Amino acid sequence: MREISFDTETTGLNPRTGDRLVEIGGVELINHVPTGNVYHVYINPQRDMPEEAFRVHGLSAEFLSDKPLFEQVADEFLEFVSDGTLVIHNAAFDMGFINFELERCGRRSIPNTQVIDTLEIARRKHPTGPNSLDALCSRYGIDNSKRVKHGALLDAEILAEVYLEMIGGKQRALILDPDEDDVLSAAAEGASSPGELGSFNARPRPAPLAALLKGDEFAAHQAFIEGMGDSALWKKYGG
Repeated sequence: MREISFDTETTGLNPRTGDRLVEIGGVELINHVPTGNVYHVYINPQRDMPEEAFRVHGLSAEFLSDKPLFEQVADEFLEFVSDGTLVIHNAAFDMGFINFELERCGRRSIPNTQVIDTLEIARRKHPTGPNSLDALCSRYGIDNSKRVKHGALLDAEILAEVYLEMIGGKQRALILDPDEDDVLSAAAEGASSPGELGSFNARPRPAPLAALLKGDEFAAHQAFIEGMGDSALWKKYGG
């Protein structure tokens, strides 16, 4: 299963009133484990940077002036995403900008079916909130001390940790064989009781293991057992 923890930075709140993307960050997860494969790009918005937005992410119009336009990175962005699921905190905001930019340059938009909104997950798990990314880091003990200002790649990395905590992904990641996860899920669904999940059908060995005791050692062991008489536990309890 391929997922991409994802975040953007923008010049404001609404792409339909002139705000634009300025940064994209994505962190690849395979079976809920970060692979080290990331996507990160700054984008020239071809406009000024409002002071309110600059205070959030610290990206100035001057810094962004020599960066590529979105249409120049659109294809490589879509190639990175491919058929992976985007994991986003407050997905409506980021996807509103991404799909606006994709449509603006004649590329396919990304459907909602390809998106997981971690804010919705957080609201279900913690209905009394707060459920901002910083609040969730505090709740789950995740270090966000480097998050002095918002940054798409840093926030995507932090979000990946938050997401894994919310879904129990660190425990799931201990299963090294991806197929074993399916086996455990199927077993859990089919078990009629918690104890039944841990049961299994023992199969006899094709050939008995050779005894480790040799000669006099084996004879001495037999004599020791016989000397225990009826006090042996396996005799008391029918073993």
